Amino acid sequence: MNFKLLFTELKLVTSGRSRWRGRFHHGVCGRGKACFSTFPPKVCVVGSGPAGFYTAQQLVKARQDVEVDIYERLPVPFGLVRFGVAPDHPEVKNVINTFTQTAKHLRCHFYGNVNVGRDVSIEELQGAYHAVILSYGADGNRSMGIPGEDLAGVYSAKDFVGWYNGLPSCQELSPDLSCETAVILGQGNVALDVARILLSPIDILKKTDITQPALEALAKSHVRRVLIVGRRGPMQIACTIKELREMVNLPGTRPEMRAADFEGVTEAVKDLPRPRKRLTELMLKTALETPGEKERERRNEATRTWGFRFFRSPSEVLADPNRGRVAGIRLAVNKLEGSGEGAKALLTGEVEDVPCGLVISSIGYKSLPIDPTLPFDSHKAIIPSINGRVQQASGLYCSGWLKTGPTGVIATTMNNSFDTARSLVEDMESGMLDLSVAKHGSQSVNYLLEKRGVKPVTFADWEKIDNVEMRRGEASGKPREKLLTVEEMLQVAQT
Repeated sequence: MNFKLLFTELKLVTSGRSRWRGRFHHGVCGRGKACFSTFPPKVCVVGSGPAGFYTAQQLVKARQDVEVDIYERLPVPFGLVRFGVAPDHPEVKNVINTFTQTAKHLRCHFYGNVNVGRDVSIEELQGAYHAVILSYGADGNRSMGIPGEDLAGVYSAKDFVGWYNGLPSCQELSPDLSCETAVILGQGNVALDVARILLSPIDILKKTDITQPALEALAKSHVRRVLIVGRRGPMQIACTIKELREMVNLPGTRPEMRAADFEGVTEAVKDLPRPRKRLTELMLKTALETPGEKERERRNEATRTWGFRFFRSPSEVLADPNRGRVAGIRLAVNKLEGSGEGAKALLTGEVEDVPCGLVISSIGYKSLPIDPTLPFDSHKAIIPSINGRVQQASGLYCSGWLKTGPTGVIATTMNNSFDTARSLVEDMESGMLDLSVAKHGSQSVNYLLEKRGVKPVTFADWEKIDNVEMRRGEASGKPREKLLTVEEMLQVAQT
């Protein structure tokens, strides 16, 4: 043991005014690096969807002293798990159980009905917390940029999904389903969700948590044919095999494909990676193989049809001159340059007109800036970051689609949210994040909100809403019947 060094350290500590003791008290050791913090780290997460909850979950797990507050614009939590997952996919919503455990953690608190950027600014949150994590997802629609896309009868998939899933801002949509043919632009999982909901037997839908107004509208729907259009070919389709299999097996429907779209695919399929190979083989079987007797009988009895249209890009939505609404869509015919995932669609100069009365654009969501002080890449529609750290903005982080763009499934969002949480914990432990100053967190924010007449909804308040919805659902044989307006939600929460 170095007794000389020990004596020197003891002498410094007992002096009471030593520089070393002062630095140690503020969490800095002799080498200038953080040892520990006098004050517990206070972190706020903006957005209570999967990205927000997974980030919060990882933070409270990683450090025993961190306190996390989650702010949400709506009075209800869970984001796209509540408002984006298809009603007939209840198993995907089981993740809510995990999020509920996080929300009830002693060091985690939920504050709904708080619109960050309007009720409280990012700058004010930065003053109240050691770190601010932006996880509010992608609320905007990507524009097709073609003539006629603003016609009546043209909807974004985001809004259409929000309509049947009970998103308050979409309840005025009231889509006209009086036509026979609907065209969906895009071939990802959301596009197939929409196609399946349009064609599903009502007896299936009425056992789900689909909203009552949507159920009533779909019961009266005249839509009997859905075309799902993509600009590239079968080997570039963006859906998963699970979603495709559900379409293939959907009761009361039969597939309607063009054999010419699959030219050369049979020969190429053997070289594809396994997940892509299985997906392509199922498409080939559905499109080209003669079905067995049982399947043939099922198809003959079907009253509704669906099909993929490949190598097509929308160039114009065609109007009915007498009604001022959509009457069809003009598709530009493409050819592929290259192969595999990197193949590019090139215009051939040919066009094809498809009569239809409903067009749903499923070409992607996009994030929006909620505060003018935020760094934002408007081209990519993301907040630029490295491993979740927002550049040139100490203490500011992002996770989820705001970080990556709207890609992947819930598991993808989980992994990227965990990565952001790890970056933040690393910054706490390395001293990159200043934890030597006391922050008052929700105490400061709630003071500001009270002055501005904003009453946050706690997780206990949300549980009141949850109980009402479950009781209403039970009365009609459904898992839940959602409250559809913010006013109804607040009335229940504040009772």
